Amino acid sequence: MTTKHFIVATAGHVDHGKSALVKALTGTDPDRLPEEKARGITIDLGFGHLELQLSVNSQFSTLHIGIVDVPGHEDFVKNMVAGVGSIDLALFVVAADDGWMPQTEEHLQILTYLGVSRAVVALTKIDLAQDEGARVAHLRDKLSGSPFANAPIVPTSVVVGRGIEELKQTLAQVLSETPPPRNLGKPRLPVDRVFTLRGIGTVVTGTLTGGEFRRGQAAVIQPSGTPARIRSLQNHNCDVEVSGPGTRTAINLPDVQGAGATPGVRRGDVITLPELGGPAHRMDALLEKSARLLAEPDSRPARIRQDTRHSGWPGASRPLKDGTLVRVHLGSANVPARVCLLEADALLPGEQRLAQLRFELPVFAFAGDRFIIRDWSEQTTLAGGVILDPDAAREKFRSESRRSFLQTRADSTTDASAFAGSQLARERAVRRAQLLDKSRFSPAQVEDAVSKLVAETRAVSKGEWLADAAWWQQLRQGAMDAIDAAHRAHPERPGLNLSELRAVLQKQLPAPEVFEALVADLCQNGFSQAGVAIRRATHRPMLPPHLQGAGVKVRSAFSSRPMDPPSRKEIAPDAPSQQALRFLVQSGEAVELGEEVVLLAESHARAVDTVKTYLREHGAATASELRQALGTSRRIVIPLLERLDKEGVTRREGDKRVLRQR
Repeated sequence: MTTKHFIVATAGHVDHGKSALVKALTGTDPDRLPEEKARGITIDLGFGHLELQLSVNSQFSTLHIGIVDVPGHEDFVKNMVAGVGSIDLALFVVAADDGWMPQTEEHLQILTYLGVSRAVVALTKIDLAQDEGARVAHLRDKLSGSPFANAPIVPTSVVVGRGIEELKQTLAQVLSETPPPRNLGKPRLPVDRVFTLRGIGTVVTGTLTGGEFRRGQAAVIQPSGTPARIRSLQNHNCDVEVSGPGTRTAINLPDVQGAGATPGVRRGDVITLPELGGPAHRMDALLEKSARLLAEPDSRPARIRQDTRHSGWPGASRPLKDGTLVRVHLGSANVPARVCLLEADALLPGEQRLAQLRFELPVFAFAGDRFIIRDWSEQTTLAGGVILDPDAAREKFRSESRRSFLQTRADSTTDASAFAGSQLARERAVRRAQLLDKSRFSPAQVEDAVSKLVAETRAVSKGEWLADAAWWQQLRQGAMDAIDAAHRAHPERPGLNLSELRAVLQKQLPAPEVFEALVADLCQNGFSQAGVAIRRATHRPMLPPHLQGAGVKVRSAFSSRPMDPPSRKEIAPDAPSQQALRFLVQSGEAVELGEEVVLLAESHARAVDTVKTYLREHGAATASELRQALGTSRRIVIPLLERLDKEGVTRREGDKRVLRQR
C-alpha cells in the first residue's frame, strides 16, 4: 500500500456549482465566510480533503487529495489565481444550463498560462439539460486547442446525486497517471491564509511544493527575510512531524505576528529555507498572450455580448504595451509591476515576448515559476509567463548578450543544462552549491547538467567553483601572459607577486575567491607558488643583461674570501652592484646574516655544518672557539651564531653554545 499526495483546484464561472461539487465530494462546505453564506457565492479560497483508494495491477494506493475551491465571479479572479498556482490537476466545472461563459474562458486561459496540463471536467447541473449529448459535444468543442482537449468529461448533478462516484473514480484514474509532486529539497509554501489561535500563535496555510518541512526546523519568511521557527505542522487537521510536497500544510510560527504587523506574515508571503536566496525587484521572463484571444468576440452567446459587465475577450485581447503598469500574480502574491518588453512595443494575442518585470515591491521567486498578468484595475487577465531570471539586473537589459541569455532559457524552460550553461555564460563562475539554487531543478538535475556541460567542454570544475570553459581559458591565458611578462621584465625576481596578478585580473573576476581557484589551477599546470609570488615551474631567476657585469664582480668578491667576505658596502658600493647583491639574496644564492654581513649560500651551508660538527664533538663551545674552527672573524661569527639561535639549531648557555636537542 502506497500513499500519494496531490492538489486539485476547481475552476469555472460563478454559480456553476463548484462549491456544491466540492461539498458532495468531500463532505466539507468550502464556503467558510459569512459573506459567502449570505451572498451564495464563493468570495475567497475554500478547502476540502478527499481520500480515494486505487488499485492498479493489484497494487493498492491511497490518494490524499487536497481540494482548493476558488471563486468564479469576475470580481474575485485575483483570489482564484492565488489558489491555483501549485496544483496537480484542475477540476474544471461548466454548468449544463449556462454552458461556456466569460469566466470559464478566463479560468481556462489562467490554468494554461500556469502550465496546468491535466484536468477532469465536471459538466454540472446535468439534470437541467434537455440534450445531454449536445452539451457534452459543445463543451468538447470549446476545449479544443487547449491542454484539456482530451480531458474526461463527467456529467454530474448534486441535486439528484448523479455522477459523484464516477467523478471520484475519474479523479483517481487521472491522478494515478500523474507524476507525484517532486521533492527538490527546496521547500516553499506560498501563504494563502493567516490566522491566530489563542495559546498557539500565528498559523499560516498553503500548498507546500518543492520539498519537505519538519517540526522544529528553521525557516524564513520571504520577501521580508524574517526568520521563523516551525513549532508544529498539520496536514488536513492532523499533526505531522514532516510535511512533503503536494500537501495542504498548516504551519505554526509562534515567533511571528500575523497580517498587519511589521514585520509579520500575510497572504502572498513565502515560507522557505534561508539558504535559498532572497527576493528581487526585477525579474526577466517569457510572456505569452493566449492565441484563443484571436477568436471573434461576437461568437459569444448573444445574452453575454449584450451584457457590458462581462469583459470577456475584448479587454484581454488588447495589446499589452511596453511600459504598462500591471498586477502580477505569482504564487499567492499579487504585486504591482511595470512590464518592459525586450524587442517589441506590444504583446499581441498568440505571441510570446521576452520582457522584464519591474516590481514596486520585492518578490521571491524561482526560475521556472509561472505567473499571471492582470490589468491594473483587476478586471482582465492580460497574459501569463514563466520566470527566466529571478535576479535580473536593470543594466544592459536590452543588450545582445542579455537577449541571447534569455532566449537560451526561453527555448528550453525545463532543460537544466540550458539554464546552467546560460548562468555560467553570464556569471562566468559560480559556486557549485549555488548553481541554479533559485530554480525548480533538483540537485540531482543540476549535477547531471554540470556533468553534461563538463563532458561537452562547455564548463570546467575547479574545486567548489564551476566556470564557463571559454571564459576560464581566457582568464588562465591572461594570468599566464601576465606572469610571462613579469619574467621578461624582471628575470631577477622569483616571480610575479600575487597581489599584482590579482590587480591585473580584478575586473574579470566575478568574485574574489575565484582568484584562489585560478592560482590552484595554475599550480597544477606548469606553475608554482613561491611565497607571495607565482612563477612558471621552469623559471630560474637570473640577472638582466645590464646587471650581469655587476653580478660577476659581487660573486668574485665573495669567492675571494668565502668565510670572511668584505662588508656589504664594500661589496656593493654603487647602484648596479647593490641591485645585483639584492638579487643574490632574493634568489637564495646569498644569505643575509645582518645589515652589513652577507655570505654566499654555499659558504653559509658549510659554516653551519662546521658549527654542528664541532659542537657534536665537543658538546659546547665559545664564540671564539667556533670562530677559530671556521677560520673567520668575530664580525662574521656573532651574527651567524645569533641566526642559528633563532633558527633553533643552537642554544646559548652562558658564554657557550650547544646544539639544541630536537
